[in-house]
Amino acid sequence: MRSDLIIPFLAAVSVGIIAADSPALAQTKVKTETIQVAPVEETPAEPDGAGPDGEPAPDPAGVSPQVHYDFSVLPPPVARMRAQIMEAAQTGDVERLRPVLEANELPPTFSFGDETDPIEHWKAAAGDPDGREILAIMIEILEAGFVHLDAGTPQEMYVWPYFYGLPLDGLTPSQEVELYKLITPHDRQGMEDFGAYIFYRLGIGPDGTWHFFVAGD
Repeated sequence: MRSDLIIPFLAAVSVGIIAADSPALAQTKVKTETIQVAPVEETPAEPDGAGPDGEPAPDPAGVSPQVHYDFSVLPPPVARMRAQIMEAAQTGDVERLRPVLEANELPPTFSFGDETDPIEHWKAAAGDPDGREILAIMIEILEAGFVHLDAGTPQEMYVWPYFYGLPLDGLTPSQEVELYKLITPHDRQGMEDFGAYIFYRLGIGPDGTWHFFVAGD
């Protein structure tokens, strides 16, 4: 080896050995800390409380609403609309419902199809040519117990019969008897398969607006 390279080489080696052996020159370890970041939870969307065509949806929490039979607890506008519908239906003339419909704030939902005239639709849906079967069903429904749904919300509604707001598999024996005044056991089986009461139901808003009288899903 060239003599002019030996001294620099030895100096470099010596410095390396000293650095390795000297605690003062050893690499200092830095203490680290792991930071736990909480996962971001998505906020579930709030249900709007409305079913198809403005019908109130059943309680998403699965809590059955209270069943009412005392019509005196109805707000005056609701009681008035119920009385007007009952009075017209009891005449046996389906046309007597037309003034009630025309005086309503908006046309109630009466079909899930393209029909535009509720009176003609009810005549066609009845088992008799004059629509009296539908009038009988309307009276029977409005004489049944009712539920007050979505209180304090834009979808607030008084709905007859109360079966619309209750699970069919949770009815008491006396409620079963009331149900069979409206439908047959065969109808009930089909509704259980569907998962809800889907026979005729009638809804009136707290301001007295008649919102729907409809059957089906």
